[in-house]
Amino acid sequence: VQLQASGGGLVQAGDSLRLSCAASGRTFSHYVMAWFRQAPGKEREFVAAVAVRWGSGSTLYGDSVKGRFTISRDNAKNTVYLQMNSLKPEDTAVYYCAADPGAMSYNPRIYNYWGQGTQVTVSS
Repeated sequence: VQLQASGGGLVQAGDSLRLSCAASGRTFSHYVMAWFRQAPGKEREFVAAVAVRWGSGSTLYGDSVKGRFTISRDNAKNTVYLQMNSLKPEDTAVYYCAADPGAMSYNPRIYNYWGQGTQVTVSS
């Protein structure tokens, strides 16, 4: 699976932004999809994950984004989205999409496939 993230940019605090991650390959629906982020000098942080399409359809969120971010997937378009609302300066980071055929996890080491990242900058 090859992943291509897009949609990042410079926004103000309180604004919204939607990230997209397009995946290649015919088995997109077989993969758990996730978003991580990494700010300068910090470890990669779990943001959100969504289960495979025919599973529970359940989602998982990091504590810092619960209630503000929403992850979704469109298997027909081989794309996963991250809708980010009420953005804060502390959301500033490079956002990465990731995929794995296993179970959802907060641990970035679990995910075998990664996109190149897209920069999100939130000004105060």
